[in-house]
Amino acid sequence: MSASAPYAPAAQADPHTLVLEHAPLVKRIAYHILARLPQHVEVDDLIQAGMLGLLDAARHFDPAQGASFTTYAGTRIRGAIWDEVRRSDWTPRSVHRKAREAAEAIRRIENEKGREARDHEVADALGVTAEEYARIVRDASVSRVASLEEGATGDLAGSGPWGDAQPEEPERALEAEAFQAALAEAVAGLPERERLVMSLYYDEELNLREIGAVLGVSESRVSQIHGQALLRVRARLAAWLEQEKAP
Repeated sequence: MSASAPYAPAAQADPHTLVLEHAPLVKRIAYHILARLPQHVEVDDLIQAGMLGLLDAARHFDPAQGASFTTYAGTRIRGAIWDEVRRSDWTPRSVHRKAREAAEAIRRIENEKGREARDHEVADALGVTAEEYARIVRDASVSRVASLEEGATGDLAGSGPWGDAQPEEPERALEAEAFQAALAEAVAGLPERERLVMSLYYDEELNLREIGAVLGVSESRVSQIHGQALLRVRARLAAWLEQEKAP
């Protein structure tokens, strides 16, 4: 009886073939992210950045690691697109400033009251009308300044200010893991409707219009709920975000 042939690992897929087969994934992810950005952002810029992420994924993909190429490429594509968003930063500085001020007001109120900050309390703390605060919240929804999804993973539950921590950087890996735990806790502690919007937006990848259809409210209202949730999470992760800025 002849000896059985030795096990041969799966062959590495041709990078050119992987890019051709997964190019539509870049477009889908780019349009999904575009829905979260100001209207003047060009989708072609996002697609171009995403294609670079796909090329990088095709060159470095190792099937022996166990993940599918689609999952691996999606991570790289989202990371490349958010890197482009960070570099270009289409958001006016006034939006950044107002979002930071709103998050800080939420943090102070929740620390003082021991409960979720209410819209009218935040508006009073900022010295603005209810309509002006609603506009700040909506701007936060389409601005990267209040979003915590800028890490290379592209989804809220798995991203952080450090992006993907490399295995050879154990301290950064531990920091990223601790941040993700804090982020998950902050999201879990949101009011029910805000938590549901976050889940539909980041986990199910529905856009604001689709979420509105699920909840029976307008797209504008969903944008406001989403922005409020982002500001609340930002407020609860203030220590982590300050750490990120530290030299």
